[in-house]
Amino acid sequence: MRERIEPVGIPSVHGGEDVNLLAGVMASIALLLACTGIYAVTRHSVVQHTGELGIRTALGAQSGELFRMVLGQSMLPVALGISSGFVLSLLLTPLLCTLLFGVRPRDALTYLGGALLLSVSALTASFLPARRTMRVDPMVALRHE
Repeated sequence: MRERIEPVGIPSVHGGEDVNLLAGVMASIALLLACTGIYAVTRHSVVQHTGELGIRTALGAQSGELFRMVLGQSMLPVALGISSGFVLSLLLTPLLCTLLFGVRPRDALTYLGGALLLSVSALTASFLPARRTMRVDPMVALRHE
């Protein structure tokens, strides 16, 4: 029976459970940071365009239209990011195959689940600032500037 000799200071990873846990924690932190960034940028955009939203409301725009406009503006970069990430992941799959544990390199369910998770997270992060536009009082918004 041969004994495996490991280099000093580099522990062995048996089964990859530790690596999977670490990757999951890091992915969760990255998703939280992305949601925080989307929320902050959307909120800043809504505050910056309060006068425009007030004018639109004064001219007869419904609050639902403003809500959809803000959500659409915040989801466009998300859609572009998911699309470019999908293309890049397909191109870089041969390089990253060694890091996959229990997942096929081109697993459609994994791609769909990742895109759905990112979309729902971004939509949730954009919801509060978009909802704020529904309560814009035209007179207060016009005085804001």
